[in-house]
Amino acid sequence: MKASALFFVEPYKVEIRTLDVEALGDGEVLIRSRLSAISSGTELLLYRGQTPRDMVVDSVIPSLPGELNYPHQYGYSTVGQVEDIGNGVDEDWLGRRVFSFHPHQSLFKSHVDHVIAVPDGLSDEEATFLPNMETAVNLLHDGNPLLGERIAIFGQGIVGLLTTALLARIPLARLITLDRFELRRSASRKFGAEYSFDPEINDLSATLSQNFGAPDNDGSADLIYELSGNPKALDQAISASGFHTRIVIGSWYGVKETTLDLGRSFHRNRIRIISSQVSTIRPELSGRWKKKRRLNFALQMIETIRPAELITHRFSLESAAQAFALLDKQAAKTIQVLLRYES
Repeated sequence: MKASALFFVEPYKVEIRTLDVEALGDGEVLIRSRLSAISSGTELLLYRGQTPRDMVVDSVIPSLPGELNYPHQYGYSTVGQVEDIGNGVDEDWLGRRVFSFHPHQSLFKSHVDHVIAVPDGLSDEEATFLPNMETAVNLLHDGNPLLGERIAIFGQGIVGLLTTALLARIPLARLITLDRFELRRSASRKFGAEYSFDPEINDLSATLSQNFGAPDNDGSADLIYELSGNPKALDQAISASGFHTRIVIGSWYGVKETTLDLGRSFHRNRIRIISSQVSTIRPELSGRWKKKRRLNFALQMIETIRPAELITHRFSLESAAQAFALLDKQAAKTIQVLLRYES
């Protein structure tokens, strides 16, 4: 069997190659892809050549082996239909719509334990949001937002917008978001942000302080999420912090470096910087929360929030190079970009 697959072959270049799909083994299913979502965070770093070489692609997703060296496959949000099953697989899986953490590829096999049945209440497009919704759930777990807190989110890409939508369901004192692009700021306000600002405005610190200020507050945020992918946002987050503010970093910067100003109020304010990564569960929660539970809850949140309106572009797999060029050069026009596969 032959499959078409997307490969990152060098910085700013992707191409479609033909692969052989081996016969099914015990416990495996054959999946015909319908849609896959492009990550405007990690995948753009790969596209631009901004990831560390010789780094393991992913230590927990079986379909992402090897290291980040060219040429390589990537992608982790594919929705398709089970076309065939191997020995030991229940026949009920035949014809089922499923989600898989798999690179962009038209036909592939996976162990049945590594796929997730798409609920009847979700469309294929909605199901592509599962990895990012799981990330948003994980961000809330790591940040531990409290009732009545003042929260800021730097970055309103897909993860940032879904995090906004989840936080908006908690009674907060204030929820403010920041993003360079008006399209995303508009979506942020629709998804529950009280205010959404451009982080490049000249008076950002004063603007945040004014909007966070209250008789019982010093004009700072209690909790800040850095989801922009821009290392400079960390300094902005620190300047918006007060005593014991928590800063949760969900961005992965790849090889991009940052210089932080830690010489002013950082130590005296006991500001906490927390790394967040969806591959694992927060240690304090791991006794009760497992990957499956978090994924199931993320599916419920997709059914609640219905984020398909955030899809701005759809390309065929063969036009993937155009999709990546659009994300790279015209990000202001994009939010979520999908790849479509021929049936």
